[in-house]
Amino acid sequence: MTLIKSISGIRGTIGGIAGNGLTPIDIVKFTAAYGTWVLNKTNIRKIVLGRDARISGEMVNNLVTGTLQGLGIEVIDLGLSTTPTVEIAVPMEKAGGGIILTASHNPKQWNALKLLNDKGEFISDVEGKELLELAESSSFNFAEVNNLGRVVLNDTYLQKHIEAVLALPLVDVDAIKAANFKIVIDCVNSTGGIFVPALLKALGVETVYELYCTPDGNFPHNPEPLPENLTEIAKVVQQKNADLGIVVDPDVDRLAFVCEDGTMFGEEYTLVAVADYVIQNTPGNTVSNLSSTRALRDVTEKAGAEYNAAAVGEVNVVNKMKETNAVIGGEGNGGIIYPESHYGRDALVGIGLFLTHLAKFGKSISLLRSSYPNYHISKNKITLTPEMDIDALLLKVQEKYKAQPHSTIDGLKIEFEHQWVHLRRSNTEPIIRIYSEAENENIAEALATKIITDIKEILKLN
Repeated sequence: MTLIKSISGIRGTIGGIAGNGLTPIDIVKFTAAYGTWVLNKTNIRKIVLGRDARISGEMVNNLVTGTLQGLGIEVIDLGLSTTPTVEIAVPMEKAGGGIILTASHNPKQWNALKLLNDKGEFISDVEGKELLELAESSSFNFAEVNNLGRVVLNDTYLQKHIEAVLALPLVDVDAIKAANFKIVIDCVNSTGGIFVPALLKALGVETVYELYCTPDGNFPHNPEPLPENLTEIAKVVQQKNADLGIVVDPDVDRLAFVCEDGTMFGEEYTLVAVADYVIQNTPGNTVSNLSSTRALRDVTEKAGAEYNAAAVGEVNVVNKMKETNAVIGGEGNGGIIYPESHYGRDALVGIGLFLTHLAKFGKSISLLRSSYPNYHISKNKITLTPEMDIDALLLKVQEKYKAQPHSTIDGLKIEFEHQWVHLRRSNTEPIIRIYSEAENENIAEALATKIITDIKEILKLN
């Protein structure tokens, strides 16, 4: 059993012993801390709640709802929803915050409380620490019987979210309809099965082949939208002679595409393609995290704009986007953050923008993919002993490569000519994650191997 308490929320596996898994006691404790934090911060007695379709969702939802009511907070329950839907609902409801019950791409035994501020954005590092301290102190003041919170069920946000996507100036419904796309979708039996077909219909897409769109939480494969988990949709795209495949994760904040020939467009390239379209039409800066593909930088600089990298984590990308007035940003995991809509990863916004881009491009999705710089990312890790001083080790690697451009805002990223390597310590185990990118797989692997060899040599000297 696993329980991970972090600044952005609490996630864990369902069941087990309190404090060692995501048990009812842990759910109540952290919900009480969050509700108390919202009241202290905003004095607003209203919180928006939504969940993905995973099996434990109803149980977790009941515990969270009851706890918030016990604090005297009104709960706006969106029911089966998506992370970005809850994000847009919070400011529309003038709520003090929002909770999304989802473990995102994690398997079915996981669930989590993702926590938002009153703007519908993820809480900051500082706010997360305040919340964790509140949870440990258990200094909660529950409401008396006449002041308990009420629950308001609200099922209008599916339509409101779709309307918000259709209202974006760069989403061209007429162009999408005229393209007459045939699309296969895989929604991994979660809430994308409700939202994605409804969005595609509203965008004028008449031919949609649905895979796993029953929102019952029985994930038919690992729900992370990586190539090895998308073999079935790749086959169906080819069998149906479809123009493309669309894949979302359980809470619909990550987006991946499959080309007409069954090859992967590449999760990293979701943001590259959408950003290309956005900055062609509304010139401006872009942001992604340090572990995302260099292709975004290339496309941005080719358009005469400025690219900036943020530390890994959605809240860090959002902060950098605000700081640099970026018109588009996100993460290489298929996360599109489009400020014209809201500051959160949103697969529905991504679908609207991407399909418009593809329709106006007028050729196949594989040709669109081939129009972008081609890079390969290699992901490795090196396990150290728990007592090892990882920070000191990274400093020694930094010293070795001090002549190269490098960043230390999140671990150590070293830039080479059209290549980079990013070393990050794990927050949960004695591991250094080593991501490298180059023009082809062999060069990326060789770069990672070189850095791993350097680390081992440094360890020998110690």
